[in-house]
Amino acid sequence: MSLYDEDTFVVLETNQPEQFLTVAELLEKLKSVLASTPEDLPRDVQKFSALEDKAQYLIDTYCELDIGPGKFLQWYEVRLEK
Repeated sequence: MSLYDEDTFVVLETNQPEQFLTVAELLEKLKSVLASTPEDLPRDVQKFSALEDKAQYLIDTYCELDIGPGKFLQWYEVRLEK
């Protein structure tokens, strides 16, 4: 499997250039964001106790996370062609 066959996400973040991340990289990014902003998570995300589970649930069901006033974090799955 080549790099281009796996799912890739474009990630948009406040004051940052867009980034292309693999699922694993996005999972790590969301885990670090969740660790630093534990409050104000959607109720259905709060039901998970493990950071990994919360992050995976976000990837599977959401495309953005409110990370504070005037800030945003969004991710969209993209398919890169060879």
